[in-house]
Parts: sequence; C-alpha cells; structure tokens
Amino acid sequence: MKFLVFFLILSMALRNQAQLQVGFYNGKCKGNDVEAVIRGQVTQRFSRDQTIVAGLLRMIFHDCFVNGCDASILVDGPNSEKTAIPNQTVFGFDLINQVKSALENICPGVVSCADIIIAATRDASVLAGGAPFDVELGRRDGTVSLSWLVNLPRPDISVQDSINLFQSKGLSTWDMVILMGGHTVGVTHCSVIHDRLYNYQGTGKPDPSMVAWYAWVLQTYTCPAGQPWDNQVLLDDYSSAYTVDNNYYKQLLANKGILPIDQELTNDWSTAWIVQFLAESTYFPYVFNQALVKLGAVGVLTGNQGQIRKVCSKIN
Repeated sequence: MKFLVFFLILSMALRNQAQLQVGFYNGKCKGNDVEAVIRGQVTQRFSRDQTIVAGLLRMIFHDCFVNGCDASILVDGPNSEKTAIPNQTVFGFDLINQVKSALENICPGVVSCADIIIAATRDASVLAGGAPFDVELGRRDGTVSLSWLVNLPRPDISVQDSINLFQSKGLSTWDMVILMGGHTVGVTHCSVIHDRLYNYQGTGKPDPSMVAWYAWVLQTYTCPAGQPWDNQVLLDDYSSAYTVDNNYYKQLLANKGILPIDQELTNDWSTAWIVQFLAESTYFPYVFNQALVKLGAVGVLTGNQGQIRKVCSKIN
C-alpha cells in the first residue's frame, strides 16, 4: 500500500513537471512577450540594486523547498510562510508584486506568481554574470501558506542531514552543492556566525577550521564583539560578491567559508570532491542553471491545480 501511494505521488510529480514547457506563455498575453516584460522589470531593479540577485535566489529556494514552487512564500497573513523566522531575511517581494501588476495590466489572470519568481530569478542570475538559459513555465499558484510548514536547512546543519533534506525534495548531493553556490552572491548576519567567530562549541575561541587571519578580519571590521547592530556579512569575497561565479568554492578551499555548512562541504567525503571540481573548473555557471531548473520543478502545480492569483500576496 505504501509503495502504491509513493508511486502515485511520484507519477503526479513527474506529470506536473512534464506539463512545464519553454515558451509556455507564447501567444497567451495579447501579443505581449511575458518573459520580456519580466526581464525589463528585473533589469531596471538590478541597475540600481544588485543585491536583488541574492534576494531572488533566496526567495526561489525558500519557496520551492517548503511546499513546492507555488509562490506560497509571497502570501501575506498572520501565520503565512512569509512570517516564519527563516523567511524574515527574504527580500524582493516588492519586485515580484511590481512585475505581477505590470502583467495584470496587459493580460489579467494569465501569468502565475510562481512563474514570475522562476523567470525573474533566471534574469537576475544572468544579469549578475551567469550563463543565459531557458526556463520552463506553466506553474500555477498554491492556495495554502502556513508558517509551520517551513522546514529549511539551518546554517549549522550537518552535511548528511542537508543531503537527506535535499533528497526528500528529489534533489541529489550534486544538486545540493551546486545550489549552495548561490551563496556566491549571498549575505548573512553577524548574529548567525557569532559563535563561530567567538565561542565555537563553547571553547571561547573561533572555529579552528576558519583560517585565522580571516577570522580576525571578520572580528575586527565586520562583526566586532559587543556591537549594538547586526551587520551583514558577505558569503563570498568582496571582489566577487555580486557576481555569479565559482569564487565561492575557491573561498571554501581556502578555509574562508562563512556559514558552518559552507565550510563543512569541504570536510565531508561525499561533497568535498564536488567543491574542488567546481572551484577548479569553469562549469559552475552552466551546472548552476541546470540545478535551478531542477529546483524550479519541485512540487509544481499545473493544469487545473491551484490558481492564478490576481495579487501575489493574496490567495483569490
């Protein structure tokens, strides 16, 4: 019986994924190019705020990883996904709403918020130096958004627990390490890495796996002890912090990973070889695209499932 249920769920997931297609909106928006409209809005935002790349990459991951890529993270409400603690640092909602408004003005009720997240993230990644790629569209929006459903990897999660969590979403260890590469444009906060800098595992000292001079720089200039504010910390070297490239993996090999899980990727036999391969090759932009496409197919709603929201922040 359990096998039958698993088979039915798997069959439904594969069928939904198969209904996604490149060019899904061609001829469906009164002669307008939906993807060009999205790209235009993202380009305008990127021109004045390059951090939007990190915001959108975080958004797509936090949306797809919870209840599938159904835009449930966009919904407002006292107990919606948006209110969950891990989602407090997600940003870019205003851009998605802006794109949705523009599309509703020219072809109301056609383009889903879920597809806008996918296409906008692709466009932002390309603008930040990533390789161009096509995205499959045709998702519909979810009708459930609950904070208690949010179960995302913590910054201090073990590599094996992270692998298990990704596998539960149909994503492999390879996919996991590549998607972690989104940290090439990512940020965190001093509060997240405080113990790693000052009291690693109760020792009163920094994490010995972080190169000593780098820990000193972070302690001295970015996250001084006793500071009253929670500064942002770049997850990649400043010279590459707004570029989608493989420098993040080079940082890890140099023991300059910021989050505990970042550095642990180099210490686990199942992931260390992937980190080294990506750091020493030029393949990252291309495999990153493939991983984003695979992530974007997790738990999608298609056909008559779900709905096309009129406003992204509100279920119809």
